[in-house]
Amino acid sequence: MNNERTVGIRFVSRNSKSGQNQVNLFIRITVDKKMTEVSLKKTVQKSSWDQIRSVSKGSSPASKRLNSFLDELRTLVVNKYHELLLRNQPFSVEDLKNLVLGKEEIELSLKGLIDYHQEVMASILKPGTLKNYETSKKYIHSFLDQKLKKEDMTIRSVDYKVILDFENFLRKRKPTDHQRPLTNNGMMKHMERFKKILNLAIKMDLLEKNPFDKYQFRFHRYERDVLNEKELSVLENKKFKNQRMDLVRDLFVFSCYTGLSYIDVANLKHENIVLGQDDELWISTERNKTMLPVKVPILPKAAYILEKYADDPRAEVKNILLPVLSNQKLNSYLKEIAAVCGIDKNLSFHVARHTFATTVTLQNGVPIESVSKMLGHNKISTTQIYARVMEVKLREDMNLLKERLKLKSAKKGLR
Repeated sequence: MNNERTVGIRFVSRNSKSGQNQVNLFIRITVDKKMTEVSLKKTVQKSSWDQIRSVSKGSSPASKRLNSFLDELRTLVVNKYHELLLRNQPFSVEDLKNLVLGKEEIELSLKGLIDYHQEVMASILKPGTLKNYETSKKYIHSFLDQKLKKEDMTIRSVDYKVILDFENFLRKRKPTDHQRPLTNNGMMKHMERFKKILNLAIKMDLLEKNPFDKYQFRFHRYERDVLNEKELSVLENKKFKNQRMDLVRDLFVFSCYTGLSYIDVANLKHENIVLGQDDELWISTERNKTMLPVKVPILPKAAYILEKYADDPRAEVKNILLPVLSNQKLNSYLKEIAAVCGIDKNLSFHVARHTFATTVTLQNGVPIESVSKMLGHNKISTTQIYARVMEVKLREDMNLLKERLKLKSAKKGLR
């Protein structure tokens, strides 16, 4: 904050056109020797105005009301002046006048907007999502510092060129220490978050349109890793001497037969096991990510794992069904398990969810609409991207078609 700046406040009068005995009152504000005046829309008798002291003479009720108003206005100007000082940004006497009059167009900085977004979204977004925004925030800060050579910039200065420059900055960025380079889809995620942050400015009427409206997101589609029937069988039947490896495998297999994500498995409680209308046990919960309801029948292999850990003290103390490790540790152990089982795939806990969607359900003829509901998706299109129909299923479908066509041809021959 710059303490060398000065402000001056004075009330002055001007002769009124309505009468020789009347004067109009103005407030004169001075900031660093730059002056502006604003009409108070008030008139007083010339004889009752003290030009030197800038007050109304006398002790009449009207005079007291006017002086009280002037004192309040003076306090308001001082407070608004200090408010501008606290922003630690350059301002003029016109900025102070507009702030006092309530006409200020707030030029919120980009960093300020990001911080405000994080503040208001802290109680709305999931911790993992909020953490992702923090990562995007760091990239934007680095972009300002390293590419634009700026400490900050106003949100009105963020145009289409800045958007393209930020994407180019991410693409050319060289990772430091143990960080991995950003993939194309990883970059697109940061661009998406940047767009959503600017959308907040639009909702706050600080921007008329989002510069991202002209921007085209380019996500690359890729085949998601899943375990086929043989690989899943090898994993299920592998004997581990290490109890922790055994637990990690069981948690993974449980997800393969329920489709639950890591966080939903970790949060699973006894009350989430309900008796369905078919008199069978079901998992009834809601996705932590979307809060959408999820109901999944408990298949025999999932039931076996629940029973195996029914009395596990690590789960009982937390009032959960299964003892879980951190997601990071689980994924680290899964890499070892894949190597031991001879599975040449990048095994992570999320692969189990993909495996449920494809190998366990779609490949065995479960309709995609049912799979979508069990995965907690609100759109079939999400499931179609998430769970590809494997070549095995396609081959089986085509073989069935061939048999039907042969049968039709044979019937026609008989005729």
